Amino acid sequence: MISFNYETDFQLETEGNVSEWISNTIFNEDCKEGEINYIFCDDDYLHRLNVQYLDHDTLTDIISFDYSVGKELHGDIYISIERVKDNAKDFGVSFSEELARVMIHGVLHYCGYKDKTDDDAQEMRSKENYYLGTRG
Repeated sequence: MISFNYETDFQLETEGNVSEWISNTIFNEDCKEGEINYIFCDDDYLHRLNVQYLDHDTLTDIISFDYSVGKELHGDIYISIERVKDNAKDFGVSFSEELARVMIHGVLHYCGYKDKTDDDAQEMRSKENYYLGTRG
């Protein structure tokens, strides 16, 4: 089950469509959908989590906590709406495209994709691009 939670003044317009897109991605990656919670927040909220749990004193667009068991995906994905807006401007893309990329990025981590090395990051970006093309 995919749920959406809001800790800031933001709301997805089409939760059902987004949930179906994410579910299809999980299925296409031969994984099973467990409980995945998206928490939309602001920079301050995500910064506090970054410092408290990851010991990183930086701003970020996404932090994911993976509780998956094998191929059954479970986790909490925190997304800073402020960071996504800024990144969309910096990358010259729409807010909705950047938000979708960040959202699918978190799920792809749960599916086993990494992004620490250049090769891994390239594979992650390729998967993101593929699934961005499957959005309805």
